[in-house]
Amino acid sequence: MHIHLIAVGHRMPAWVESGYGEYAKRLPAECSLKLVEVPLAKRGKNADIARLQQQEAERILNAIPKGAKVVALEVTGKSWSTQKLSGHMQDWLQGGQDIALLVGGPDGLSAECRQRADLLWSLSPLTLPHPLVRIVIAEQLYRAWSIIQGHPYHR
Repeated sequence: MHIHLIAVGHRMPAWVESGYGEYAKRLPAECSLKLVEVPLAKRGKNADIARLQQQEAERILNAIPKGAKVVALEVTGKSWSTQKLSGHMQDWLQGGQDIALLVGGPDGLSAECRQRADLLWSLSPLTLPHPLVRIVIAEQLYRAWSIIQGHPYHR
């Protein structure tokens, strides 16, 4: 099983790449985390947000690996504890199916992306900066994996 973090945006600051990379490299090959960056649609002063979201949605949906289970990160989704995430990860590992985690741009995911998702996951009711979300996801996936393995990282 591979986890594909499909996120809108590229050219992140060094601290984002460093933080994300630190946790992504800790995950073993059987649940590797791969970042797929989708270009942000160009926004202008009077941009048509719906059209921009649609452009990003097309790119996101095209990046989903065939047969992958899709989890959209969405404020209206269900909040998971780390233990709940660990349970999902255990199921994903046993199923062997690739996982695609979708992270939208500044205006969120389109309705089409949310409808394509098998699960809607809310990291927090807080609005988090999208670069930080990458790090939080990577760290929480590593933490969930450490619980499965009985590793002392999660105490």
